[in-house]
This record gives sequence, C-alpha cells and structure tokens, in this order.
Amino acid sequence: MDRYLQRLQTEISSAIEGLSAERLGWHLPGKWCAAEVLEHLYLTYSGTLKGFERVVEARKPLATTQTWKQRGQTLVVVAFGYMPSGREAPLGSRPRGLPRDKVLAEIGSKISAMDDCIGRCEEKFGAHRKLLDHPILGPLTAAQWRKFHLVHGSHHVKQIRRLREVEIVR
Repeated sequence: MDRYLQRLQTEISSAIEGLSAERLGWHLPGKWCAAEVLEHLYLTYSGTLKGFERVVEARKPLATTQTWKQRGQTLVVVAFGYMPSGREAPLGSRPRGLPRDKVLAEIGSKISAMDDCIGRCEEKFGAHRKLLDHPILGPLTAAQWRKFHLVHGSHHVKQIRRLREVEIVR
C-alpha cells in the first residue's frame, strides 16, 4: 500500500481505538460526531474509488484543465499539507446516516481498494499525468490524490481526537 494511505489507515485506527458507541455518537452543538466524521471520510473514499473506476472504464484520464485558483488550492492542501477549516463538505460526502457498524468495518478496506485502483491508473497512464478531478482542487495526479486523502483524513482525525478529550455533558 502507498505510504500516505497506509499512514492514513493507521491514524484513523489509532483515533477510534476503544471509542464506545456513546462516544462515537456524541457531538458538540452544530458539529459532527466521530461517527459522522468517519462516515464523511468513508464517503470521500467511496467517491474517489468510483471516480477512478470511471477512469479505468473510460481507458483514459478524466481530468480537465486546472484553473489558477485550483492550482493555488492544490499547492496549499497537497504541497504544504494544510487543510483549511470551515469549508462545507461537498453534498456527496456529507453524512447521511449509513450504519455505523458498516462504516467502521469497511473504512480500512475502502482505503485499500481506493489505493489499488489509483495505483492501476497511475501504472497505466503515468505518475505525472492528471487523472481525475477533485470537486474543489480540480485535476490531480495519483500521488496528489493520495496526499490529499492523508491531509484531509488527518484534519478529521484531529477532530475525532478532540472529541475524545471533551467531557460528555448529559
């Protein structure tokens, strides 16, 4: 597995280890609970996997031309490893109530499947080729997709770790 995605899997596993059902479902007012954060991540991995499966089916990259704004955003997120907070998640990646057990059981295998599909596309089309558009950052290479998921996942792992530390108010 790619080093970025392996690190991502390790960070997520570490962040949720030993969390009770109560803790997974608890949230601050107006914020996501840990289970919803995990569902959001799961949905982003599912979406990326579907996108790369479309690249495989099309037998060609499905990337458009990157705008200057997207270049700047990619530089900040992928090159500098900084995920700005406060941005609303795209509709397709917002929690919608998937069964918690399903998300917990499948998130690791979803990352592995995503890594495999990205790798196949990278092997076929080249390491430096933009392969697929991200909904905000625009077209990314395979390596940029992997790094994006690490940066994005780490951003949310920090949220889960903060939720672990907050005392549950009843």
